[in-house]
Amino acid sequence: MTSPSDLTTERKSTHGDWMQQSRLANELKGVMRGIGNWNDLLPHQQEALDMIATKMSRACCGNPSEPDHWDDIAGYAFLGKGGHKQS
Repeated sequence: MTSPSDLTTERKSTHGDWMQQSRLANELKGVMRGIGNWNDLLPHQQEALDMIATKMSRACCGNPSEPDHWDDIAGYAFLGKGGHKQS
């Protein structure tokens, strides 16, 4: 089993510095909530966008070539569109 310390050290190479990445993710989420029709979105759409913002912040702050960032963004977009109904 990987220790939390080892795991966070490993993830820093792909996700970037936690403090920087979490700050950017929260700023992106705040912008989404502050404009447009955020309150009209369904809960699964809001969550999909939140997760996409997190994945975007990881690509910006960590390794932008990490395939998981992009695969996860595509997956959450699919779920936000209604892909969960097909599962």
